[in-house]
Amino acid sequence: MGGFAIGTTEFASMSLLPFFAADLHIDEPTAGYAISAYALGVVLGAPLIAVLGAKFARRTQLLALMAVFAIGNALTALAPGFGSMVAARFLSGLPHGAYFGIAALVAASLVPQHRRSQAVGQVMLGLTVATIIGVPLANLIGQMVGWRASFGLVSLLALLTVLLCALFAPRDQAGRSNPLRELGALRSRRVWTTLAISAIGFGGMFAVYTYLATTLIEVTKVSTGVIPFFLAIFGIGATLGNLFVPPFADRALMPTAGGILIFAAVALLVFPLVAGNPWLLAIDIFAIGASVALGAILQTRLMDVAGDAQALAAALNHSAFNTANALGPFLGGLAIRQGLGWTSTGPVGAALAVLGFLIWIVAYRDTGPALAEHASSGDAAPREAAPLKQAPPLAPRERSRSRDPVA
Repeated sequence: MGGFAIGTTEFASMSLLPFFAADLHIDEPTAGYAISAYALGVVLGAPLIAVLGAKFARRTQLLALMAVFAIGNALTALAPGFGSMVAARFLSGLPHGAYFGIAALVAASLVPQHRRSQAVGQVMLGLTVATIIGVPLANLIGQMVGWRASFGLVSLLALLTVLLCALFAPRDQAGRSNPLRELGALRSRRVWTTLAISAIGFGGMFAVYTYLATTLIEVTKVSTGVIPFFLAIFGIGATLGNLFVPPFADRALMPTAGGILIFAAVALLVFPLVAGNPWLLAIDIFAIGASVALGAILQTRLMDVAGDAQALAAALNHSAFNTANALGPFLGGLAIRQGLGWTSTGPVGAALAVLGFLIWIVAYRDTGPALAEHASSGDAAPREAAPLKQAPPLAPRERSRSRDPVA
């Protein structure tokens, strides 16, 4: 539910861009700054919260983060002008990365080593299901009632998440890490190259998705009522990608990541060629959505290379993801401003995916023998990773309640 709330606000704000731009009397490239403000909040908030929250129980952090998220989206719905909306979007983004990072660590700690990518992918299902249901619904509400109602809905979903975490999240002990140990992740070259893949390679998807609604209206010539259908197609691709790609990553982690980057580059390069045909465009949007599976794979890679700084590394993945969320719309908007047309976001996105692949080559060559063996065989992670070592055990009451023998 937390992922569903976060995914709804992150992607719905892009699909609602034409509507709040018109209401606030600004042009759409300028309205894109609200998207970038949210992404900047994620980029700054994820590592800061991960470091400061190292001493707190993960369950406590999940509750606090979703409460702040609910407040940020409520303030967005009530924003009197564009400036206050940008500030509210920044606040909404602060808990995003830390929430996903902590949730991924909890999930990974409850399954065998060879199923970590699948567990993280299932955590991310909330986000991808949001692109099927939440985003089209928010877009429809935005058209019928107003864009403010969509952000109000997200705030209610966040409050529901707080309640569900209080009722069902496993109780754990206070964190055994410390800020200095978490900051140790920043000394690892492998951590930085993995984050760079996410920050650059994901930018292509965001470059296209941010301006997809306007492209559909201006180029594909569809009615606004059809936009939720295309948004749902993207979400179906993202959900199926997160369901079916991670098992391959559990067998060959880095090769799977490289394959997704090439796949995304091709899909993005095709985008301008099919934008005029709604049926071909739907297929291409589905393919672009499937590339979202890269996030769960890179999250697992960070677990392998982060050593003792598991919480910070997990959160930094979402900082990198939302660096892409800021970079993609910025470069796509720049191309549009230069008069290259709405479909120019496709080649811009393809260039970012290719650049991400070039960084992937560096990261793959830097994979040590132990990590390479783990990536290809699915055996237990090397000592450098020790991802399960950092996960606090479940309390006895919770362990006895679980049906999972591993838990």
